[in-house]
Amino acid sequence: MELRCAWVTKDPEYIEYHDKQWGRPVHDSRELFAKLCLDGQQAGLSWITILKRTESYHRAYADFDPVRIAQFDEQDVERLMQDTGIIRNRLKVQSIIKNARAYLALGAEGVDFVDYLWGFVGGAPIVNQRQGNGDIPATSAESDAMSKALKKRGFTFVGSTICYAFMQAVGMVNDHLVTCPCHAECQQGPARQ
Repeated sequence: MELRCAWVTKDPEYIEYHDKQWGRPVHDSRELFAKLCLDGQQAGLSWITILKRTESYHRAYADFDPVRIAQFDEQDVERLMQDTGIIRNRLKVQSIIKNARAYLALGAEGVDFVDYLWGFVGGAPIVNQRQGNGDIPATSAESDAMSKALKKRGFTFVGSTICYAFMQAVGMVNDHLVTCPCHAECQQGPARQ
């Protein structure tokens, strides 16, 4: 019998996220940037808390346009601190701005964000054979390396646990349980663009 991953609740939004997004390979720079920032917002919270605010984050942060976000100033930070649709933690608010600037700095060096991030898994998804939630680690050697490299580049809220969750979400790591129909689906067909 095929079963969804055990972490999925009965919440329709969570089911939709699991079934249509989580673990599907992403090869779009802006989508990867947005997801990395959103995963950073999750620190200390449950993913459902951020998932339910995703639309508000897109509105508050110029649809995750790094060029626009990089121009945010202290007045924008204060505006965001009043936005009830996002997590109003000053360090988290500022982290997305810092991450936009770090993203643009990579681009200015001629570094493609997609290739850079996917390079930590050798350019192809790591396909695991997880039997249960207890088999799924919080970090990996790859997430440790990604975290260290991103921090060195000026990104914030990119600890190894956040990086591993990000890698799972964007399909760099397939951690769907083998009993989950999405495990096989994430290995078939072209990656989302």
